[in-house]
Amino acid sequence: MTVTIKTPEEQDKMRTAGRLAAEVLDMIGDYVKPGITTGELDSICHAYITDVQDATPAPLNYKGFPKSICTSVNHVVCHGIPGEKKLKSGDAVNIDITVIKDGFHGDTSRMFHVGKPGVQARRLAEIAFEGMWRGIEELAPGKHLGDVGAAIQTFVEKNRFSVVREYCGHGIGRVFHEDPQVLHYGTRGVGLELREGMTLTVEPMINAGKRHVRLLNDGWTVVTKDHSLSAQWEHTVLITDSGYEVLTLGQADR
Repeated sequence: MTVTIKTPEEQDKMRTAGRLAAEVLDMIGDYVKPGITTGELDSICHAYITDVQDATPAPLNYKGFPKSICTSVNHVVCHGIPGEKKLKSGDAVNIDITVIKDGFHGDTSRMFHVGKPGVQARRLAEIAFEGMWRGIEELAPGKHLGDVGAAIQTFVEKNRFSVVREYCGHGIGRVFHEDPQVLHYGTRGVGLELREGMTLTVEPMINAGKRHVRLLNDGWTVVTKDHSLSAQWEHTVLITDSGYEVLTLGQADR
């Protein structure tokens, strides 16, 4: 496993990329309304990233992915491909943004409710959000990745939801997905020891039903096997000398 330690200069570039990614999510929220298609959301984000931010949408053509953002609606766990699907009142959609600026990646996602959310959808999103933060708060030099996963798993399962195990967080920097893998379940005191200068994502995928998922024939879209709702939030985080710094804070965190 090769884990990159970012220099102070590289950390500054990660801060810039993270801030831009958060700004895209802040911008797109006003457009998430009944009747808009996920493809239209993709086009708006693409134009904002390329024309306003003078940056690059990392997902576009990444290993063949055809769009600039991921839009995962209701029972879609992750990697939903934007298209002709119209959002309707009551839908819950995760929008996942990764921006490349000056060679560095900022990666973040957020849940949006279309119109008035259902009780379960709102509760699931809240637990996913809190679960992510429980994991982030474990990050510090000398801690272990198992501490992060254990904190998330314990909290989520206590609230009678489940943690997806096939997909996880990751190191990030000049490369979109680099070591280490950041599992959202685990055992305290095990796994990689964290060091100052590491940058990684924490992005638990939480299901209302069972944890099991399946991959659709498009090779990207992941859904819950039992068709239950799923929710996810994601931040890019820097390990500092005393703890952590979240690089992708946006309006949802204020």
